[in-house]
Amino acid sequence: MSAIRSPLSDEARTVTGEALQGAVVDLVDLSLLAKQLHWNVIGHNFRTVHLQLDAVVELARRHTDLAAERAVSIGVNPDGQAGTIARGSHLHGVEPGYINDEKAIRLITDVLAAMITRMRTRMDVTEQPDPVTQDLFIGVLRDLEEQHWMFQAMV
Repeated sequence: MSAIRSPLSDEARTVTGEALQGAVVDLVDLSLLAKQLHWNVIGHNFRTVHLQLDAVVELARRHTDLAAERAVSIGVNPDGQAGTIARGSHLHGVEPGYINDEKAIRLITDVLAAMITRMRTRMDVTEQPDPVTQDLFIGVLRDLEEQHWMFQAMV
């Protein structure tokens, strides 16, 4: 079996690979949380919140694949297994059962804000070692910030 080689230096590949792995963990985690909220949200604004959460799931899954495939393309193996996601999670989950729509909105807004901060750090650390990956993070941020705005506007 041959390894995938990249023209990036070992140091650049390490920095970039760590940033991409962190993004994979965050994005898989986001997709799972948003789906959990999507299934269990109730309240006056159920339909709007229910549908908007699916948009978050879709963007998280799309960007997870982009980040993971970028990692492989530079010779770094991504790890999206359940145990890896659980160990690397920054999220605290939600209680089982129904979740009021206002609570779901506030929770996802806070989660998105924290994730945006982490993605901005990843964008910054990849500027020099790999501008191609930095561009990927810029795209992720564009979509996360749009969702953050949309959920904030619901409060």
